[in-house]
Amino acid sequence: MGSREVRGRRRRKNQPAMVVGFLLLALSMATQFVEVKANVTYDSKAIVINGQRRILISGSIHYPRSVPEMWPDLIKKAKDGGLDVIQTYVFWNGHEPSPGVYYFEGRYDLVQFIKLVQQAGMYVNLRIGPYVCAEWNFGGFPVWLKYVPGISFRTDNEPFKAAMEKFTTKIVDMMKSEQLFEWQGGPIILSQIENEFGPLEWDQGGPAKAYASWAASLALRQNTGVPWIMCKEEDAPDPIIDTCNGFYCDYFSPNKPYKPIMWTEAWTAWYTAFGTPVPHRPVQDMAFAVAKFIQKGGSFINYYMYHGGTNFGRTAGGPFIATSYDYDAPIDEFGLLRQPKWGHLKDLHKAIKLCEPALVSADPIITSLGPKQQVSVFKSNSGSCAAFLSNYDTNSYAKLAFNNMHYDLPPWSISILPDCQTTVFNTARVGAQTTQMRMDSVGSFNWQSYNEEINSADDVAFSTDGLLEQVNVTRDNTDYLWYTTYVDIDQSEQFLVNGKNPSLTVMSAGHSLHVFINGQLAGTVYGSIENPKLTYNGNIKMRTGTNTISILSVSVGLPNVGEHFETWNAGVLGPVTLNGLNEGKRDLTWQKWTYQIGLKGEALSLHSLTGSSSVEWSEASSSFSQSQPLTWYKAFFNAPGGDEPLAVDMSGMGKGQVWVNGQSVGRYWPGYKVLGKNCPVCNYAGFYNETKCQSHCGDSAQNWYHVPRSWLNPTGNLMVIFEEWGGDPTTISLVKRTVDKVCAYVSEWQPSFKNLATKDYEIPKVHLFCENNKKIASIKFASYGNPNGVCGSYVEGTCHARKSYNAFQKNCVGQQFCSVNVSPKVFGGDPCPGTMKSVAVEATCA
Repeated sequence: MGSREVRGRRRRKNQPAMVVGFLLLALSMATQFVEVKANVTYDSKAIVINGQRRILISGSIHYPRSVPEMWPDLIKKAKDGGLDVIQTYVFWNGHEPSPGVYYFEGRYDLVQFIKLVQQAGMYVNLRIGPYVCAEWNFGGFPVWLKYVPGISFRTDNEPFKAAMEKFTTKIVDMMKSEQLFEWQGGPIILSQIENEFGPLEWDQGGPAKAYASWAASLALRQNTGVPWIMCKEEDAPDPIIDTCNGFYCDYFSPNKPYKPIMWTEAWTAWYTAFGTPVPHRPVQDMAFAVAKFIQKGGSFINYYMYHGGTNFGRTAGGPFIATSYDYDAPIDEFGLLRQPKWGHLKDLHKAIKLCEPALVSADPIITSLGPKQQVSVFKSNSGSCAAFLSNYDTNSYAKLAFNNMHYDLPPWSISILPDCQTTVFNTARVGAQTTQMRMDSVGSFNWQSYNEEINSADDVAFSTDGLLEQVNVTRDNTDYLWYTTYVDIDQSEQFLVNGKNPSLTVMSAGHSLHVFINGQLAGTVYGSIENPKLTYNGNIKMRTGTNTISILSVSVGLPNVGEHFETWNAGVLGPVTLNGLNEGKRDLTWQKWTYQIGLKGEALSLHSLTGSSSVEWSEASSSFSQSQPLTWYKAFFNAPGGDEPLAVDMSGMGKGQVWVNGQSVGRYWPGYKVLGKNCPVCNYAGFYNETKCQSHCGDSAQNWYHVPRSWLNPTGNLMVIFEEWGGDPTTISLVKRTVDKVCAYVSEWQPSFKNLATKDYEIPKVHLFCENNKKIASIKFASYGNPNGVCGSYVEGTCHARKSYNAFQKNCVGQQFCSVNVSPKVFGGDPCPGTMKSVAVEATCA
């Protein structure tokens, strides 16, 4: 995942001789580099596994964004959702935190993750990169790489290429030694080198093109025995496949006609950033985009993300990327199904798989059926036939005539007919249940506090003339860097008499800073995801004699997308000036500054049990409700019963970090409110972008922070918080994520069938399901007729069957799962003959 930049593809005319030449080159490369006969190949139609063309449905799950205890359930839910493949990046900075020192344990146990995918009977697309973007800190590059002499990132630069080759080879050799490539009996069927490099080629020209060619050759030299891909890289040399990323990819064609059409990132929404609304993508449009891609001839689709997870610790990039990486994915951040997105896409995948014999055998024949309507038909020599009926009108239903039959299509929708006759799925008609979640408090905390020192200096503090770039000093081992200088004020200064305090101006490359004058907070400023740079301007109180100016500069994740990573800056770079003195303006930029890396509490490891025991903490008092910046808090708590996912509610706090039993939950920032009070109404129809459908306007982008249950002991768990701004810790609570209600709205015209080959159709059904071993406790609403509204606010229409509740009371209450036919006889008769009817139901789980 990276920049949204999408540019038109240059179409190439390939002469037959050129095609033959490229094929011979590909064959030569395969013969030269692959010692074992590969079981995975490709042609113009699809990836070929063991001689069989496959339509492959994939989903991104990033192993470090969840915990190992969650992996089996996430993978199972992905498979149950109709996925064939799990796609993941490989996170270089997590695996090589310092040069030559490798880490593959805990959340970074890549081999274990891949083996769990294999045990589930699924494949893996391993995106080695090793640049990942992914809204991950520094794009996945280790920060130490920035300080390799002579390095220049992602270009024709020998130091960078040497480091990249070493790590890439390390990962490939590890996969081989564990027998994880498909030809070894493992699940890896695809690998990726680099990531979204095409836009940089347009900017850099020759050196970038040379680097891209080198990266491709590096990949081929690895002898993986499976195809390599390069996403958003239209110059990907043979035999590497270039692929598409985006909200839609039906426009895309690979750079050679003998390569399959692949969509490596179908964005299920967009990332969450502090200070911005939270994006959502309607499942009707997501399904529409996928169906549109398949009807174009696409054969590989990967949802980015299928489970987004959490940016634990300081792994979030950006800057300003939130700790939640939920991405409005089919499986939410906490590992629960997001309905109806998961269920509707599962139904889509079933429909696509029914079409597979025709899809992999023929190119589509496209016929116009109206100004904004068309049909794409796939026919194989063996007699298989599949059709996709499309209505691109964003406002009006369409009645389409095809194969001597008529089909009604909602706006902005595609119907799938696996036999060219029977509609088994329509992208806009959602039959899957809707699940609404809630966060229930399961406990508060008894806090103790410890005040961070403003002007502490340890053995690693140093002084020098002028201002230093933050990351060069901290090496990103902490978010925090103190800049301290001293200003002498003569008693003759006029502001001491007239009360017109001088103004301090501090210019910073980002991302946030706090200004203290003589130990007192003078002000706080911060940038934004659009503009991380910031300027502090404020009148400050100074006294006769020596005054101390202390600036705490705070980073909020390093950038993850772009070029020249080695040049990116953070921190106070100046100028820093003092205005309103007798002399006018005094430039403080080049005077002596003292630098203290990190906080005293970090040096003492206050987030750990041992470290937190090394200092005296103040007992709880009413003063906690007062704003107190730079304060540490700790509390002990017991793990709540049950198996529901847990989070800590930080909505009453400002900005900081939180730890549980020494594990970093991540950064929190509820104090950064989203501008605007009301988000616009969202309509699924029409082209989607990340600003179209949003929530949290006027609120914080994130209030709940995931605490994995596997981090907890039954009793005596330690939570530690560092609060920068001064929120109210008495408002903090531990919450569990649980199902509030499950709903469904199913019409009599909802596609439903048992066996397409035998034309065994069935009456549409309402399906209800409670997760986490909960059972349906009550029916809050039920109506068969023409009910209106949405989940949580259904109302009866003018047509309503008097026994609408009875079937659900009988079949569902007390069950974890139930099905009820949408049929008049089930609800005591037809309440309005001659009218197409629907069922709306709302139930609770307990």
